[in-house]
Amino acid sequence: MADDAELEAAEQWELVNTPLGEKWSGRTRYAAAMFFYKRDEMSAETLEVYRICARLDSEDPLPIIRDRGVGKDWLKRMGA
Repeated sequence: MADDAELEAAEQWELVNTPLGEKWSGRTRYAAAMFFYKRDEMSAETLEVYRICARLDSEDPLPIIRDRGVGKDWLKRMGA
């Protein structure tokens, strides 16, 4: 059986992958990104992109992360 930390990580993974365009999805992705940042699984520069996109529900943060040349490990993890 998975422990609580694994269950929380799985839930946050689903949230960081909330589909673009859904109401409040940008904020949802940002909140989940903060979870991964606090676990040292995301850089501050990558988190900043999620912050910028938080109010833009249709904005995909991944191309911006790529364009800025940050978060290479995160992009790989996201399959981007």
